[in-house]
Amino acid sequence: MGSHGFFVICILHSLIASTCGILMMFYTKEMSILVHGLETGMKLQGSTPHDELLIQTSDSFSGLLLFCIGFMLFMVAFVKDKEFQSSFAKVCVLLHISMAVWRVYFERKVEELAHDWPRQVVGDILLALSWVFFLVYSWREKYD
Repeated sequence: MGSHGFFVICILHSLIASTCGILMMFYTKEMSILVHGLETGMKLQGSTPHDELLIQTSDSFSGLLLFCIGFMLFMVAFVKDKEFQSSFAKVCVLLHISMAVWRVYFERKVEELAHDWPRQVVGDILLALSWVFFLVYSWREKYD
């Protein structure tokens, strides 16, 4: 029998990833302006028509990938094996921490994105903490 907490966390992460992915695919320009601000968002759209097309294509594929990750999380939410749930949560913690480290070391060096990375690092750490709380809860269930 699996944990109800695992199901809830997977569904919440799935909704977040799927929603962001859909918005990235279909509202690329608007999302860029919303996330980065008007001036930076316009700079990130490219300066020539060819650049704009490449960036829009890249953003659309990134959104598709994020949507697929959300769909995968939705499917994984229904797995009832406690060992799998624990392993999956540990991998998710490592993934979110790796993203935070990547943002600290690389994304902050990009001039246009330098002011966004602290907020995104906090988001990555919060997402990792949701999995850590699940691991602590499942550990407590296991040894009580």
